[in-house]
Amino acid sequence: MGVAAATILKTAVIFLCVFSGDAKFETFTRSYHTFNKSLESLANSELVFQNDAKVSQDALQVTPDSGNNNAVYDLRNRSGRVMFRKRFNLWDGDATTNTTVASFNTSFLVNISPVNGGIPGEGLAFLIAPIIDIPDNSDGQYLGITNQTLDNQTNNGIVAVELDTVRQPFDVDNNHIGLNIHSIRSVVSKSLTPLNITLAPTTPAFHNIWIQYNGSEKMIRVYIADQPEKTSLTPPMPETPIIEYSLDLKQTVHQESYIGFAASTGTLAELNCVLQWNITVKHFAGPKSPLPTILLAAGIPVVIGLLALAGYLGYRIYKKRQVDRSKSNILSRLRTLPGMPKEFQFRELKKATNNFDEKRKLGQGGYGVVYRGVLPEDSAEVAVKWFSRESLKGEDDFLAELTIINRLRHKHLVRLLGWCHKNGKLLLVYEYMRKGSLDMHLFTVTDEPLSWTLRSKILAGVGSALHYLHYEYDQKVVHRDIKASNIMLDSNFNARLGDFGLARALDNEKTSYAEAEGVLGTIGYIAPECFHTGKATQHSDIYAFGALLIEVVSGQRPGTKVNGFQFMVDYVWSLYREGRILDAVDKRLADDYDSEEAKRFLLLGLACSHPIANERPKTHAIVQMLAGSMAVPQVPPFKPAFVWPAMMPIDDLSQATSIDTTPLSISQYETDWSPLSRENYSSYTDRSMV
Repeated sequence: MGVAAATILKTAVIFLCVFSGDAKFETFTRSYHTFNKSLESLANSELVFQNDAKVSQDALQVTPDSGNNNAVYDLRNRSGRVMFRKRFNLWDGDATTNTTVASFNTSFLVNISPVNGGIPGEGLAFLIAPIIDIPDNSDGQYLGITNQTLDNQTNNGIVAVELDTVRQPFDVDNNHIGLNIHSIRSVVSKSLTPLNITLAPTTPAFHNIWIQYNGSEKMIRVYIADQPEKTSLTPPMPETPIIEYSLDLKQTVHQESYIGFAASTGTLAELNCVLQWNITVKHFAGPKSPLPTILLAAGIPVVIGLLALAGYLGYRIYKKRQVDRSKSNILSRLRTLPGMPKEFQFRELKKATNNFDEKRKLGQGGYGVVYRGVLPEDSAEVAVKWFSRESLKGEDDFLAELTIINRLRHKHLVRLLGWCHKNGKLLLVYEYMRKGSLDMHLFTVTDEPLSWTLRSKILAGVGSALHYLHYEYDQKVVHRDIKASNIMLDSNFNARLGDFGLARALDNEKTSYAEAEGVLGTIGYIAPECFHTGKATQHSDIYAFGALLIEVVSGQRPGTKVNGFQFMVDYVWSLYREGRILDAVDKRLADDYDSEEAKRFLLLGLACSHPIANERPKTHAIVQMLAGSMAVPQVPPFKPAFVWPAMMPIDDLSQATSIDTTPLSISQYETDWSPLSRENYSSYTDRSMV
């Protein structure tokens, strides 16, 4: 039965693949030149109106209109949404691939008026959201987009262009346009006052907004221009956008999303009216399979049904045997762990995470999804990691992470609370880190960037944790995925190194770990030798820490392209050569940082990024250098060439399949170097660390 079922399933998959075809783009276009009676019925059939939104007085009234008697109906503290019923497929494939995404162009005419000539509030926004429904308590500053719970959640799938008439502490003023990603705090905003545009004057004003998003270029541009009267001709779109921002929808919104408008009023009220709306969306269409038609025409539905039933039964039997075998193997291996952590029941974690609600999702990676949970027994907050990889490889990842972190004890490592294994489902339970991940604080645009004191404190904590893994634990542990998103912060901004999904313990006599799948990790943090050996070592962890040092000081990701350089490390090295390394410090800090410490951290970052593994400092020296009790090794002004394999450790040389000592000029590792100037700087060594 098992062999027959497998054959049937393979045949079915091949058949479906042949006839389903690739997903293609479709174009959706709508033009509402007015919302009077002639188009009111069409709008009502195609659009969904939330809360008090409706078609009234020839406009989309996104919040209540003044046709109501204020003495009876209060216009304050209201929010509304008007969204297309249609759901748009905005990207294709999985979230990790870099492919073209959907494109859209929209233009609309709005009129925002203070009630009874008073002070206006709060604002109107063009919105892309994963659901039609408006969040509760989304009035006031939340503009019908988010609420206190959803705001700034990096998985909430929100992108909006706001027209804001109330200044919050994080806003530029009370008359601005902004681009919002995941939050009401705009990633970029522009005051309209210098353009002599007032969003909500006491006399009627009409504003044209154009929003263009190119899915190939992954760039959003926003334009605005006034017109004198509602019935005046639409002015030409300005040549220069007021907002231009690089935006990858695949990394921002959900694959299937809704498009429309949101608005709110607060303690102050205004009318938020959309008078005209044109939109074109070039989106992905789902595959259309001719299979049902073919089967009906062939007259064999009964035969196919029987085959499918046989395949289904065989598959269920196979999966049950596999799960039983997996459960037996995992439980027997877990019982051998010293001090095995608490075993949670799956129903406990299901209840704690509200049935693994999307709103509880904290993050997602190649090894699984992490949810925030509240344990029912003591109301303790936890982070629940659900492993997504199936089969024995998923079990290996689960057991590796559980085995390693169960025995680790360090104040700068995320603490494991327990585990769960139920019908093939593999979950780990960690303590919850209230301040989230480091990258969220580095790259979420706010009025107050992460302070220098906290950056220094965080780096010292990660350095201490890495030294523990390499030398203080009873086995050498290589983490293999040190990066800002894997550094969690507790309520006091103490760093906790987490995500041990790639980590592996080394036998004491070994110095490296080879993964059958090849190089694993994140580009920008991966040491150059790993692309040749396929092995992770303590040296490669140090390289990743060097990338992290530069990232935290500069506020730029390792893969950021600056001045023609492919990686930040190359740019920082060029600044060092020119005697202005402090130009790399995060501009948002202004002068509010310790210049001596910043220079020391950047130089240490370069030292840890040395292309030759053996030249990188050890963790015990790194800890002292971070504290300022040891000098940073002398860094050559030119980045040394990456040579393979002449500078490798002896144990790695023995594994090389061929000997080639030619320097490699690979764009992934170095750019814009002068070979004539490198001869005297081919390597350097900190002898105090050998």
